[in-house]
Amino acid sequence: MTHGVLLPGVTDVVTPDFAKRLESLGYDTVWTGELWGTDAFVHLSHVAHHTDDIGLGTAIVNVFSRSPAVLASAAATLQSTTDRELRLGVGTSTPKAIEDLHGESFDRPARRIHETVELVKAYTSGGDERVDYDGELFDVADFPPLDADVPLYVAALGPANRRATGHVADGWIPHMIPFSQLSEAFEVVADAAREAGRDPDDISVAPYVPSAVSDDAEAATKAVKGHIAYYVGSGEGYRNSVAQTFPEEADAVAEAWRDGNRGDARDAVTDEMVGELGVAGTPEDAREQFREVAALDTIDEPIVVIPAQADEELTKGTVEELSPERL
Repeated sequence: MTHGVLLPGVTDVVTPDFAKRLESLGYDTVWTGELWGTDAFVHLSHVAHHTDDIGLGTAIVNVFSRSPAVLASAAATLQSTTDRELRLGVGTSTPKAIEDLHGESFDRPARRIHETVELVKAYTSGGDERVDYDGELFDVADFPPLDADVPLYVAALGPANRRATGHVADGWIPHMIPFSQLSEAFEVVADAAREAGRDPDDISVAPYVPSAVSDDAEAATKAVKGHIAYYVGSGEGYRNSVAQTFPEEADAVAEAWRDGNRGDARDAVTDEMVGELGVAGTPEDAREQFREVAALDTIDEPIVVIPAQADEELTKGTVEELSPERL
């Protein structure tokens, strides 16, 4: 089974020894994201320094705080200095992060995804033809491309971003789309790919799979419920996505979260929601759940994502039990 793991948020856990252990467990790719306080490219460079050949991926870096040229330079530099397979996962992030942290306008996010991916591809295409691009948001001219083969993945949730993914991206990173709805959601990507004269089968699907594994099944489930509550409660797009399958439940989670009742929001996440949006339970049960998710026709490379609510013991246990070595 081919799958990756997103580096957890427990900073004391993410040590060189932890990175080496992930590689020894057979993970194909280690992914890392960023919001505030860490840089994804620097983090992945550190991981590469302490491992032998595990693949690297960003999941995700946003398309507002770095220009396409800076993204291309960072990806090309990381790939050349580490000699690793690299997947560049990008996304729009959220208005809160873009406007209140970076001081940028969250303007036309789907169009920005589209043009950023096109430009990064042009900038990393190699060859002798200099890059010229006349878009609605970006207008660049007369720069040589970098010689780097970097597939572009997009963390697209809503239909507009999914269409942009189908038009230009090499991969799709869904999150908080119920597993039973992934095939239908991918059809938006596939239709857009066909419109652009592309083969949808060439677009890899690498979903986040929020996961927690413990002999204490209740503790594992509680961690995944906390993860779901955070996203449904704090992001309207995530709430809308989950509400397609769980309308009343999603509203209850979001209302409790808005009222500042984090525990109530977590408790409003049902076991059925956990089953559709993540993996949680004892080692044997969780491995079976993960196998069922990974076997879905739409999925190419599931990504084990440890909830921020997980402590060190739960984090280490989860990556061990859901590793390729154990599955």
